[in-house]
Amino acid sequence: MSENFENLFESSEYSKALKLGQLIQADVIDITNDHAILSAGLKSESIVNINQFKDQSGDVEIKVGDKVEVVIEEIEDGEGRTRLSRQKAKNEMTWQKLINAMNNDEIVNGFIQTRVKGGFTVLVDQINAFLPGSLVDVRPVRDTQYLEGSMSEFKVVKAEKMSNNIVLSRKAAIQGTAVENKNDLISKINEGDILEGVVKNLTDYGAFVDLGGIDGLLHITDISWKKVKHPSESLSLAQNIKVKVIALDREKFRVSLGLKQLQDDPWEKIIKKYEIGMKVLCQISNITDYGLFVEIEEEIEGLVHISEVDWTNNNPNPYKVANVGDEIEVMILDIDNEKRRVSLGMKQTKDNPWKNFASEHDEGQKIKGKVKSITDFGVFIELEGGIDGLIHISDISWESEDNIDLSIFKKSEEVEAIIINTDPEKQRISLGLKQLSDDPFQQYLSNNPKNTIVKGVIQEIDERNALIKLNEQVKGLLNVSEVSRDKVEDLRTVFKINEEIESKIIGFDKKNRTVKLSIKAKEEKEEREAIESYKAEEKESISKTSLGDLLKSKFKRSE
Repeated sequence: MSENFENLFESSEYSKALKLGQLIQADVIDITNDHAILSAGLKSESIVNINQFKDQSGDVEIKVGDKVEVVIEEIEDGEGRTRLSRQKAKNEMTWQKLINAMNNDEIVNGFIQTRVKGGFTVLVDQINAFLPGSLVDVRPVRDTQYLEGSMSEFKVVKAEKMSNNIVLSRKAAIQGTAVENKNDLISKINEGDILEGVVKNLTDYGAFVDLGGIDGLLHITDISWKKVKHPSESLSLAQNIKVKVIALDREKFRVSLGLKQLQDDPWEKIIKKYEIGMKVLCQISNITDYGLFVEIEEEIEGLVHISEVDWTNNNPNPYKVANVGDEIEVMILDIDNEKRRVSLGMKQTKDNPWKNFASEHDEGQKIKGKVKSITDFGVFIELEGGIDGLIHISDISWESEDNIDLSIFKKSEEVEAIIINTDPEKQRISLGLKQLSDDPFQQYLSNNPKNTIVKGVIQEIDERNALIKLNEQVKGLLNVSEVSRDKVEDLRTVFKINEEIESKIIGFDKKNRTVKLSIKAKEEKEEREAIESYKAEEKESISKTSLGDLLKSKFKRSE
């Protein structure tokens, strides 16, 4: 009984010495699916959620009998238990590690999570820290996407626990300490040497390789003979690689490295083996918004631009055309030795429906097709071979474009048209609807040449002009200056709508398909004709009088 009392007394004295937030050790006495049971030498055992004892992979990192550090959250809760936190203990230990690293200029490891305004969030153990964009690398980095979701080394610039402010520098960790014997190291390196190194840093323009105390730059263009978007496609941090020294500047301690130079240049193969116009079976290696990259041979890629995929669709969705890994047949369209580019085409491996159409149909020939789409400038007609022909709005009717109603066309409706022009190179077929009938304007011009007197009815009138209906499809225009030799200020004071007038044709506006009319010219013509008629009658009268007088005088003399 005295022993139990002594234990209780010691426990009581121990519990009085404890403080909230204090870091203490506890024994793991049991583990369930949901909790860990801990004993910290207090009156009661503590129950802690098992999630606080899991590592980043989700595995439980303790076992029964282990001693773990925990933080006191509450000494006597409503049930008489002391609440402990393993998570806060972890955070406390991480804070101590960060502060020590800052004070001692040590390296810490962290997980770069996501990009935020001004930089990145980095997870060091279970604590979030901030990595400013200016401290990401030794040189400015444009594309930082490869950093997200990766582990890296950092130096601690700031660790203020009270304000919960942690600032890291990846740049400082990359730079490391200065190497005193750089001169000795670089003096042993020569161009053409093949060296072993470790990938120290990846940037959007290449990789820095540690050659054992001095860094060399492996530029992105020297990683592989084929196109590399980012060094992380071929390399990873801490990877051991062999590289070739391709350039050296001992004064500036610059070493340029090459990885692809350790292999034969595959471009020499393509120059000897392939020709423009040749068809090749290739495998799709990459798909982009602007086309398909295919592997002609190992390390040699060519591009099928989206405009070279299909004869009838100049802007297909590349992601719906095929998948990475698919084998397709292509034709070599161009080999650019200087730029080391191969241009390929898929559609060229199939018959050109535009050329087929042009060879099988003549201009002026009638053809039928279905309305595919209706636009502001005309109607597209689907023709055989999956190609389209355009009936431009100007070729729909002989009437003015302003009077054409495109709503008369319905999708999938069959129409007949005339082939006006075919251009296989530009993939254009021009069709006409109005050409199925004679041009009423031209017919009218043939029947009513210039200077003809015609009749018409006033359809529209304003101060300066009157629109005259000459027949159902032909209009005439009467300007105020052509009404009379006397000055007319406003046509509306002279004529009325639906009034019939007679005028003379003085010209034609073929662009606007109107006949130029003049009442003044008509009256002047009539006056000239009247004068000429009068003169002719006078002349005939004088001639008859003179002849009568002559006969009378002859008759008198004979008597």
